[in-house]
Amino acid sequence: MSKFNTKRVMPRFSVFAILMTMTATAVMGRMAYIMTAKRDYWMKVAEQVKKDSVSVKPKRGNILSANGQLMASSLPEFKMFIDFKAMHQSQMDTLWEEKLDTICMELHKIFPSKTAEEFKAHLEEGRQQLKPHWPVWKRRVDFNTLCQVRKLPVFNCKFNSERVLGEYISRSSYASGFHIEEYNSRQRPYGSLAGRTVGTMYGAIDKARFGLELSYDSILRGTNGIIHRRKVLDRFLDIMDTPPVDGADIVTTIDVGMQDLAERAVIDELKEIDGNVGVAIVMEVATGDVKAIVNMEKCKVGEEITYRELKNHAVSDLLEPGSVFKTASLMVTLDDGMCDTTKRVETGGGVWPMYGRNMKDHNWHRGGYGTLTFSQTLHFSSNIGVSRIVDEYYHNKPEKFVEGIYRTGLADDLRIPLKGSSAARIRMPKKDKTGRYWSNWSNTALPWMSIGYETQIPPISTLTFYNAIANNGRMMRPRFVSKVVKDGEVVMEFPPEVMREHIAKPATIKTMQTMLEHVVTKGTGKKAGSTAFRVAGKTGTAQIWTASGKTTSYLLSFAGFFPADAPRYSCIVCIQKSGTPASGGMSAHVFHNIAEGIMARDLKLDVNDARDAASILVPDVKNGNLLATNEVLNYLGVKYQSAWAPTNANSAPAWGTCHRSGADKVELTKSQGCDLKHIPDVMGMGARDAVYLMEKRGVKARIIGRGKVVKQSLQPGTAVKKEQQCILTLSI
Repeated sequence: MSKFNTKRVMPRFSVFAILMTMTATAVMGRMAYIMTAKRDYWMKVAEQVKKDSVSVKPKRGNILSANGQLMASSLPEFKMFIDFKAMHQSQMDTLWEEKLDTICMELHKIFPSKTAEEFKAHLEEGRQQLKPHWPVWKRRVDFNTLCQVRKLPVFNCKFNSERVLGEYISRSSYASGFHIEEYNSRQRPYGSLAGRTVGTMYGAIDKARFGLELSYDSILRGTNGIIHRRKVLDRFLDIMDTPPVDGADIVTTIDVGMQDLAERAVIDELKEIDGNVGVAIVMEVATGDVKAIVNMEKCKVGEEITYRELKNHAVSDLLEPGSVFKTASLMVTLDDGMCDTTKRVETGGGVWPMYGRNMKDHNWHRGGYGTLTFSQTLHFSSNIGVSRIVDEYYHNKPEKFVEGIYRTGLADDLRIPLKGSSAARIRMPKKDKTGRYWSNWSNTALPWMSIGYETQIPPISTLTFYNAIANNGRMMRPRFVSKVVKDGEVVMEFPPEVMREHIAKPATIKTMQTMLEHVVTKGTGKKAGSTAFRVAGKTGTAQIWTASGKTTSYLLSFAGFFPADAPRYSCIVCIQKSGTPASGGMSAHVFHNIAEGIMARDLKLDVNDARDAASILVPDVKNGNLLATNEVLNYLGVKYQSAWAPTNANSAPAWGTCHRSGADKVELTKSQGCDLKHIPDVMGMGARDAVYLMEKRGVKARIIGRGKVVKQSLQPGTAVKKEQQCILTLSI
């Protein structure tokens, strides 16, 4: 018979089943009620405790110099706010009123530009209106300042109980409603160094303004991530949906040392001559890498004159280049086979009439140059000489000359990755519909174009041309960024790019290299020269014309390369200056300082190079304690000969003499010495050993001079007497 009592158990089971059924029915009914009658209410509640598809900004990539130094990097900055509604709900009003004066005094200490009274009025205004997002300080602050503010009374009070759910939920767990917004702030460790090239950001909207920051913004910026936020137990949890992808780093070709050197050289010259604008570009010949780019412009701050980078003049200024263009004019003439370097040209007394206008040389008031050779027209920068040569061969076919200029690459679009960059503008002659007359040309256009007028060329294009001459005719595209790096790995490379394999025939290039070197050694570019290495280049002076046809300003230039026998770097310096004196030599002086500074940085000295037949290869060793001498010679690696067996320098002294044996050896000879009752021989010893031996015998030593002992007043070997004094005369 079963022990299970159905009559007793089943009623209990039935009651339990009924209760469970009723509970389930109630739950289901409540669910139906919430889903229908209360649906709108709870949907509003849900909207307050969650937020979907919140964008998360990635970390912006760094901009690095050629040797890996930071030129631009992102650091966090913060804006601070108070949620006065949350403060009121958490019943912090009494504490706020009690601590308000203290808070304002401390805020004044942190931000001295605003008084405690101003802080109090500002904060009270927000509290009276129960603002949920009231700024404590309107500007961004760094992390250290944020920590200081967070330590203030009330701001450091955390919640002890759950906040009341309202229309606005504070983003902080502080009862005061203190909360922050975080931003990425762009910082440049080297300050304004290469500022227009590196670029900067609009801080408030985190948007690139100009420079490499703008050109490579898509690489530096990265990709935004997405999160959704949920409120759990009075805390908001950020749940990642799509993680952000941080931006990659770009490695520029800029060398920080060269950039600093070039900036200081330009600024020093601008201050010296009261210049308005100073430009300098340094390029590596073989690769086209831009190692330094300077754009200094005169600014007046109050009563003080200073120089800053306000515009990238190096890539955007379209000005007539002046005499630096003469190199291209003569090169085209040679390359077309119109003449050779034996040609001679008459320049007269420095003034020559050309189609109703007078062409003048810079020394016309001193009588001009007379007859010049082809090369001398470049050496002395003769306007008449160059223009007469070009006009002689191209007057009836000016388009052939301009085609030759195009062949040099001067008019090429370099596709510089900097906003505002411009390609050169060199006019091509065109004829009208009849084919008989020029529609955009005049008889004077060609002569004046040949000496650097009638064209507009930015400094970067001129330098690229001179860099091609230094590179044996190979024209390289200027390179500002060499690679893109992500997490230590190279993800993209920008190798050196050849734009033109040859801008002229090899023989023409060789001739121009020699002529440009002679400009520095014999002609107008002497200020650019150096006694340590060879320099080649060309000066230029051009008037800057205004819209009204008047001019009081000049563009002073020098473009060249160094060392001339094995070019490593090319450089151009352009200075805009008002009034006279004004000459290309001013820019040549800046070029000289930059070139010598760069070459000095790369100078590596070897001690072997300093040795010659007169060099002393072993030190001058004094007589005295041979054990100490032995120790020093071993340390210096100097060979020596000795007939005795030395121990170490801590043993009892062994006295003797030393002298050179040959060119690279020292001979040590131990002497018998003398007892303590007789005067020792200290000749040839240093002061320390000589004084030691004298005073050990009770003789007071007096030192005169420095070096080694050449005379002692007491004769060696004589008996020691009480209270004796020995005068030791030393000499080097």
